[in-house]
Amino acid sequence: MVFVAVDFIAAMLIRSTGRTLQMARNRSLKSLDLTKSVNNSVNVSAGDTASLIYLWNPWTIITCVGSCTSPIENLMVVIMLHGACSRLAPLAAFGYVMATHLSLYPAILILPVALLLGYGPDTPPTKVFLQKGLSANKIDMSDNGKGTSQKGFGQFSWKPILHFILWVFIWSCYVLSLNSIILNKVGGLQEMFEKTYGFILTVKDLSPNIGVLWYFFAEVFDFFRSFFLIVFNMNIIFMVLPLAIRLKHRPCFLAFVYTAIVAMLKSYPSVSIFYMVFLMDLIP
Repeated sequence: MVFVAVDFIAAMLIRSTGRTLQMARNRSLKSLDLTKSVNNSVNVSAGDTASLIYLWNPWTIITCVGSCTSPIENLMVVIMLHGACSRLAPLAAFGYVMATHLSLYPAILILPVALLLGYGPDTPPTKVFLQKGLSANKIDMSDNGKGTSQKGFGQFSWKPILHFILWVFIWSCYVLSLNSIILNKVGGLQEMFEKTYGFILTVKDLSPNIGVLWYFFAEVFDFFRSFFLIVFNMNIIFMVLPLAIRLKHRPCFLAFVYTAIVAMLKSYPSVSIFYMVFLMDLIP
């Protein structure tokens, strides 16, 4: 029942995030004088559809029946993205700290979160505003108000980012302090990091799973094991910056791409987080 409640809360947050993204999209279209596109948009909320599909997809049901902890990780990622879309730095920081505490890989989602906090949920590329501004200037040079609003619409704000960093530090200190107290008699934080992050990065358990690394490292010679561990782990990091530069105006889609890459390349993949972020990006 606990995991069912966790998935239900995640679905409700996905629904709320979808509505936030849809409203942001409508504001972007109106700022570009595309009111016709707003009026012709589909009335059915994509956030509602995404939350229902996430809640009833087979992978979610399987993880609940199997008492897998991946729904808790999914919930933390949803809280992080929901807080970032709503530009609530404390909530986004809490989800980020807890998600990275439960699994190492959500750490790369800090770039989509920063873009969501800085730009907002849905900001068209700057060149779109520049092209629109040039067209408006050719038609009417006296329309200064519109140019000002368009110029300020896509501006990056550092204030939410600084708040996010501060709250990440606060939540991290709080979580690590609790872990240090609880694990004081069984090795402390060093033992915890070795058994969690170290276990993920070194791929010591080669039991069959839905990932690809267990089979690869079961066949590779021990002499080359360290080399391929570095290659597979760095392969994810090498994709982070180029994708962020290309997709900075679509932070939620960027989060989906990151999660898709992680779902394919992580050492011990879970089965439902890929679908969760994919469904969040159903918003046009």
